[in-house]
Amino acid sequence: MSDKKPTSQQATGQCLCGAVSLLATAVNPQVGACHCNMCRKWSGGPLMAVDCGTEVGFTGHEFIGVYASSEWAERGFCKQCGSALFYKLKASGQYILPAGILDIEPELVFDHQVFIDEKPRYYSFSNTTKNMTGAELFAMYGAEE
Repeated sequence: MSDKKPTSQQATGQCLCGAVSLLATAVNPQVGACHCNMCRKWSGGPLMAVDCGTEVGFTGHEFIGVYASSEWAERGFCKQCGSALFYKLKASGQYILPAGILDIEPELVFDHQVFIDEKPRYYSFSNTTKNMTGAELFAMYGAEE
């Protein structure tokens, strides 16, 4: 993991079928893997995602479905092709977007993993990353599990 913090940048993206497009203007290129049970059920594996702040715009709103997955967050998906579009914190409006939906793949750096305590044994990454348990993540944001 580099000590140099990457600067945010702009990125576009779209779902698998192209019905929903997005523009994120403050993408933090540090990719994190979430191993929580909900993300694994939602994405079929760890969710590889980036923090995109609150400035994310979408086209194709009629194709966006939203599921309130917890008291503090909701998940968006394309109703036409099923692509995961976003994880959004309700209180702050902060968007966490799947890394694979963005068009800036060469600029992304995988550097952290969260809910490492929920990661199943059948996979592991070879990258050196900062690893946090669910409790550590909630403590960092002052939230309750």
